[in-house]
Amino acid sequence: MTDHLSHGEQLLEINDAELCIETFGDPADPAILFIDGATASMLWWETGLCEQIARDGRFVIRYDNRDTGRSTSYPPGRPGYAYTDLAEDALGVLDALNIERAHVVCRSMAGGLGVLLGVDHPDRVESLTFVSTSTGDDGLPPPSDQLSSGIPTEPDPTDFDAVVDYLVTSAKACSGGSPYFDETATRALVKRDVARARDFAATLVNHYAMSFYGSSRDFASVKAPTLVVHGDHDPVLPLPHGHALRDAIPGAKLIVLEGAGHDLPKPLWDVFAPALLQHTAGRDVDPDNQRIR
Repeated sequence: MTDHLSHGEQLLEINDAELCIETFGDPADPAILFIDGATASMLWWETGLCEQIARDGRFVIRYDNRDTGRSTSYPPGRPGYAYTDLAEDALGVLDALNIERAHVVCRSMAGGLGVLLGVDHPDRVESLTFVSTSTGDDGLPPPSDQLSSGIPTEPDPTDFDAVVDYLVTSAKACSGGSPYFDETATRALVKRDVARARDFAATLVNHYAMSFYGSSRDFASVKAPTLVVHGDHDPVLPLPHGHALRDAIPGAKLIVLEGAGHDLPKPLWDVFAPALLQHTAGRDVDPDNQRIR
């Protein structure tokens, strides 16, 4: 049962691109803007999670970054934008919805967008939450050997079934052997994701091909209240990356999701969602009370 919390997908002209957005809940409630990482459309902020948070008094916004989902696509290998443009897109989404300030939640590669927004546009950011991301500092552990061995060769992007198999296998590898990985649910999500994409060949490569010039790593200048969420099974960015991020941002708190990899599995939503609600209400989150034991 969805309770009709979604207002449906919209295609909006933002910064010379067409971006697909979807909102959940009451626009009068505090806004939470979800931004996902490389190659990930908004579907990976799963509908059930968005609805759960909206039911508890938040106006939830998710959207497809360029070259994902239904948003503008560029020729494979030739993205017509830089990383800093994606930060401007996030502000453009808020402007289109007439939202002055929002709680910004960034996952994986989008963590850098959170820093850009928090440092360069502090007037627009009520709080920051970083999920499965990193400072990118030298000396942090590399991805695990199991990750590289678990991700197959990229498929023919015109072969729907091969792309689906590739993404499901990759998602399983990124779960780091999590006991919560649900292959059936993941395959269903992946099929929807591939089917609605404008050009999945571009999705597979363009976020890795864009320029990152001008991206900020000035974590110490982030003033917004900050929550860091990281899985202890993460093979992409092992847990020390979460520790480093917490330590780099003044006053940041870290929640460790025990049993989670680089994903946010459904059995842990009842840990993540209450912590996010508490954080976005301006209350301190006690990491010891949020861990799954």
